[in-house]
Amino acid sequence: MKLFLPVAIILALFIGLNSLFVVKETEFAIKFRLGEILRSDYEPGLHLKMPFINNVIKLDRRLITLDMQPARMNTAEQKFVEVDYYVKWQITNPDLFYTSTSGGSFTFARSRLEQIINETLRAEFASLSLSEVVSEQRRDMMSRIQGRANESFQQFGIDVRDVRIKKIELTEEVLGSVFERMETQRTEFANELRSLGREQSEEIRAEADREVRVLLAEAERDAARLRGEGDATATRIYAQAYQLDPEFYAFMRSIEAYGNSFGGDQDVMLMDTESDFFRYFNQQR
Repeated sequence: MKLFLPVAIILALFIGLNSLFVVKETEFAIKFRLGEILRSDYEPGLHLKMPFINNVIKLDRRLITLDMQPARMNTAEQKFVEVDYYVKWQITNPDLFYTSTSGGSFTFARSRLEQIINETLRAEFASLSLSEVVSEQRRDMMSRIQGRANESFQQFGIDVRDVRIKKIELTEEVLGSVFERMETQRTEFANELRSLGREQSEEIRAEADREVRVLLAEAERDAARLRGEGDATATRIYAQAYQLDPEFYAFMRSIEAYGNSFGGDQDVMLMDTESDFFRYFNQQR
């Protein structure tokens, strides 16, 4: 009797503890009865079960990040790139997840996720060029991949919340061709700029030459006008002087002629002293 009571107490505690289970906020709990799913919609807290008849399996209900291994993708231009990406997913239907993943195997789920998303990603990369992949179109591509992944994983009770590319790296053979193409494009651009510069230079020179010719023509025109005005003024002054004193005017003109004729010490002129050129000398004599 003394031995029976402690055994009964221990058995009661064991049965009591096995009749209770706790569900956390971060968990799904699935209750089975002899291998058959009875319920999976438990709220967080303390719940009851039948010992030895019911068993409970718990699944993570949090958002799970799956960091994929970098994969080699081929673009529409037949250029290979190394793509490093990750997937965020979450269990939304624990019953379906359990039955479709061999008893709730996260390893199985990750393998299927990696396989399907990898295939979808390859198909997207094969339809886009390298520049489109690294441009704003990548956001649309990620949305399409997420949508297709969700369609594929509805049967697994999984919701794919996000697919993101972390890094895209060119392979060695592609890097060489990209650099060559960049060099060719830069050379073509430089040649285009040089050609444009030469064209502008010729236009500037032609415009400068035209302006020089215009300025010279205007200067010659103004010079001719000024010379004409000067000659007219000189003629008018000479005429006025001649009218005031013709004899004095003739004398001054003769003096100028003498000065222009004998400009140096070695100048010699043979003329008749009785000529009209020396008439003022003759008068003075």
